[in-house]
Amino acid sequence: MTEQQQSRSERSRAAAQRGDGPSDADREAELLEVAREWLADDPDEDTREELDVIIARTEEGDEFGRAELFDRFAGMLEFGTAGLRGELGAGPNRMNRAVVIRAAAGLTAYLKESTDSPTVVVGFDARYNSDVFAADTCGVVVGAGGKALLLPRPLPTPVLAYAIRRLGADAGVMVTASHNPPKDNGYKVYLGDGSQICSPVDARIAAHIGRVESVAATPRAEEGWTVLDDEILDDYLAQALTVLDPDSPRDLTIVHTALHGVGTETIQKAFAAAGFTELHPVPSQAEPDPAFPTVSFPNPEEPGAMDAALELAEQTGPDIVIANDPDADRCAVAVPAPGGWRMLRGDEVGALLGAHLIAKGLATDAVLANSIVSSRLLGAMAKGAGLPHEETLTGFKWISRVDGLRYGYEEALGYCVDPEGVRDKDGVTAALLIAEQAATLKAQGRSLTDVLDDLARTYGVYLTDAFPVRVEDLSLIGQIMSRLRENPLTDLAGITVSRLDDLSRGDGGLPPTDGLRYLLADRTRVIVRPSGTEPKVKIYCEVIEPVAADLREARDRAAARMAAVRETMESLTRV
Repeated sequence: MTEQQQSRSERSRAAAQRGDGPSDADREAELLEVAREWLADDPDEDTREELDVIIARTEEGDEFGRAELFDRFAGMLEFGTAGLRGELGAGPNRMNRAVVIRAAAGLTAYLKESTDSPTVVVGFDARYNSDVFAADTCGVVVGAGGKALLLPRPLPTPVLAYAIRRLGADAGVMVTASHNPPKDNGYKVYLGDGSQICSPVDARIAAHIGRVESVAATPRAEEGWTVLDDEILDDYLAQALTVLDPDSPRDLTIVHTALHGVGTETIQKAFAAAGFTELHPVPSQAEPDPAFPTVSFPNPEEPGAMDAALELAEQTGPDIVIANDPDADRCAVAVPAPGGWRMLRGDEVGALLGAHLIAKGLATDAVLANSIVSSRLLGAMAKGAGLPHEETLTGFKWISRVDGLRYGYEEALGYCVDPEGVRDKDGVTAALLIAEQAATLKAQGRSLTDVLDDLARTYGVYLTDAFPVRVEDLSLIGQIMSRLRENPLTDLAGITVSRLDDLSRGDGGLPPTDGLRYLLADRTRVIVRPSGTEPKVKIYCEVIEPVAADLREARDRAAARMAAVRETMESLTRV
């Protein structure tokens, strides 16, 4: 879709919403014209057939076809700080070869502003069409006079992030939709420093994408890129092992699941090289499978995703359960608990890894960082250890840019424990480090939950919770945010709101982003923000409860306060 086509489509849509534009029939005719132009330019036989059916059904007056036409040609799939991510299918508002080729052309044009022959490393996971999109990207880079380096097979995202700096590339592309449902795919872009793109680079790349006239007019080589060998994976693994003390204990039995993603091979090689010999994969989820047959949503945080791993743990009795999401840049942990196994919250794992690194010894200028929606406990721990701490906007595109970063995390299971190797979240090195911590504690007759208890007694109970408000109609996200802005809360669950930050204005000293932050008189914090990758609003809550004597009583008080806060926020954000 050219800038002219996209502008025409968006003007028509906006006018229809105002009620002062062309009729639905006129708009349908206009979109059919755009769709036929797109169809003629689509290089993929499968999506051409799909779109041909939609056009034919629309012309016959079929309501399903009409709805699909309006959805798929509402505009171009937006290129932002997460790159691209969306449902696979035909049309500009879907992930497909035509959209990817345009994105690759826009990225390459942006890179050529600085160098005549940019080098781009390209990686891909095992989702549907990931290998095809990766090859198309290489073809566009080479066709524009650049150099493309393709990872040898489906590998974790952190391997791609590592390879960018290791190979001295100008940029990197990872074709992945991370933990999204099977129907999705995505296109994640990194700069030459190994960090994810952020503003204003995303807007500049998007502008170049908008200037791509057509796929047919985009030079695209059929060969000429370099397929890397396993040396790059070996180099990554060697770097990953540097997060461990070579003399630390390794006596630990682990159940691991890759959730049908690409993590099994890399995790097994890393743990074997480190000396962890008792790593047991979940057989039904160990091999990559783009259908994700045993989970409805391949995200360790989602209900049911960990059932198979926890069932194996019940049967075999390991010391710990470790899970990676499908592209292995996130890490989840479960531990034995009274009555069964307990999934640790992302903030709990974040605090544990921070405590372990502090215990191992850090330089006095080593900076610890976390996103604003993550727990404030790491900041308290850093202060207690005399270390600097930074709070950033959500996402590793911000965390990775903290000067002097030694460790950074965000509550959505993302941990950067080796910024010298991977300037992004890395589920492999996080898994190694949490295993080292658990093995060290086991040798002492202690556990990860003992450390969480120690932290609570020292700093108080930092209890966090988060829940999403999913929407089918994206306009509802704006309605929720507008409603909260137009009716600012003066109290929440009976507690005075002492400060309200509108993050879209840059309140609180951070770059502007859509969101609201409520700080209550009793130190409770609530943040409401639209998701950057999924159609939902996310609400993050944290209460802090001092521990006077009895830790269990303090946790009970914190839980009661959290329940009241969550109930209030659920009612305020209901759609």
